[in-house]
Amino acid sequence: MAVEGSAGDLLKVVTLLGAAVVAVPLFKRIGLGSVLGYLAAGLAIGPFGMGLISDPATILHTAELGVVMYLFVIGLEMQPSHLWSLRKAIFGLGSLQVVVCGLLLTGVGLAFGFPLGVSFVSAMGFVLTSTAVVMQLLGERGDMAQPRGQKIVAILLFEDLLIVPLLAVVAFMAPPELAGPVVATTSSRWSAIGLGLGSLVALVAAGVWLLNPLFRILANAKAREVMTAAALLVVLGAALLMQVGGLSMAMGAFLAGVLLSESTFRHQLEADIEPFRGLLLGLFFLSVGMSLDLAAVASNWPIIVAGVVAMMIVKALCIYGVALFAKSSHADALDRAVLMAQGGEFAFVLFGAALGARVIDPVVNANMTAIVVLSMALTPLVVLVHRRLATQDSSVSMDGIEAVNGRAASVLVIGFGRFGQIASQGVIARGASITIIDNNVQMIRDAEAYGFKVYYGDGCRADVLHAAGAHAASAILVCIDDKEAATRVAVLAKTEFPQAELLVRAFDREHVLELRKADVGYLVRETFESAMAMGRQAVLTLGAAEEEADEVMEHLRRRDAERMDLEAAGGIFAGRALVLGNQVKKHAEGRDAEAPT
Repeated sequence: MAVEGSAGDLLKVVTLLGAAVVAVPLFKRIGLGSVLGYLAAGLAIGPFGMGLISDPATILHTAELGVVMYLFVIGLEMQPSHLWSLRKAIFGLGSLQVVVCGLLLTGVGLAFGFPLGVSFVSAMGFVLTSTAVVMQLLGERGDMAQPRGQKIVAILLFEDLLIVPLLAVVAFMAPPELAGPVVATTSSRWSAIGLGLGSLVALVAAGVWLLNPLFRILANAKAREVMTAAALLVVLGAALLMQVGGLSMAMGAFLAGVLLSESTFRHQLEADIEPFRGLLLGLFFLSVGMSLDLAAVASNWPIIVAGVVAMMIVKALCIYGVALFAKSSHADALDRAVLMAQGGEFAFVLFGAALGARVIDPVVNANMTAIVVLSMALTPLVVLVHRRLATQDSSVSMDGIEAVNGRAASVLVIGFGRFGQIASQGVIARGASITIIDNNVQMIRDAEAYGFKVYYGDGCRADVLHAAGAHAASAILVCIDDKEAATRVAVLAKTEFPQAELLVRAFDREHVLELRKADVGYLVRETFESAMAMGRQAVLTLGAAEEEADEVMEHLRRRDAERMDLEAAGGIFAGRALVLGNQVKKHAEGRDAEAPT
């Protein structure tokens, strides 16, 4: 019996892993994203699909640890000072969005004919956005550290905090016959508050005085597996402590991450937790897909479909309006509305508590659970459609963006990505006048937060370059991260503004050859100098003196320049004999080739 039970558990694990391995790469390949892949895989193997897994609730309970670990990793990136700087977004923007959305969604429930209590619980469950879905989508597109991403994270944190008072409200809403076991007395309520505060104090005290000494001892012991065990202990221990105190497990893990955010072990902890976080978060999405009761959807499809459409549209409009009221741009407001217009994993907790307190009945619970799951499943699709429409839409919001007009400076920088930001520092340090243009609106807004004035303009247009002062510039720096566009700008600038020294960022060797045909004065391959610097350091590491290392690198520079001349005359492979390879080469007649020098 024990062997059969073990084999059955192993079969479940193999089924879950196999479904994820097949579905996720397939969905990413066709452009639908990993979240939708997990949800579809869960639906396929769940009790309402092929029936390979029959107990999604048990798996969901375990998989919620993925959300817990995700918030711990987010906490590691949030130093207390940074978190304090987000206080207005967390408590101001977060509370405004929750209150407005809660009122409007409660009105939706009343419009559908449900009592006030049922409408309120259903609305507040839908207000609690899915942290797992939104965080995954933000991470996939690299927006987590961007200002708009940080505002979304702040709102999610406030909503996670909200689950605690909402559970208390549900307890007070219980019918009179359940008042004894459900509604706590005054003294027990004060005890619960004291227990929660005590848990918070204990976690903060442990984070301040115990965690760093503990990891220092473990690091000195040089036992890697024990460090991993300690990282898991911190996450799960913090989550357990918060749960015992009646608070959110996810918030406990987040707070533990914040307390360790300035620790010297932060990166090690993140690396240790990351594999578990990824697997458990994927398992969470699988279990959400398995939880979609197709029979309930089929039997109640009119109310469920209408509920999904109505609640997602109302919530999206509410979020969009609140974002505009908080002075976000149209593009950012629309992006936030699309990302957050779904219910979340904490809705299941709230609905379960409401069912136990008889505030809602089993039919409402099943319908609302299906509505939330469907909204989570639809979100990646809606985001995909929005991204494609936004890409095709040429009317980019220019709110707060100043177009370049009648500028004059000694240096013109075209393109202000990671390369242009560094390249401009020397000019700024010398005190020269500088004009910077770019056609990425979001980048212009982000650069302003760091003290840069960047003007909107397309460097491929002669009239824009004139307006930017190219006719009076001594130097034009072309730093665009697009080799075709960079070549067009270089040809245009060389023809229209011959008085300016032209300095161009080249993508690779082939791009260098193209730019040399345009007679560009100075070219630099974007990775060449950094690679040469690392190569020099490698030579020094092998024991060479500074003079020898410089001589070696100068020799390599001469060979590279000679190779480039050969390629310009005879094609990209003309100079390959000058590349120093690590294979022993022989002539056709069998004689050893000359060793590289």
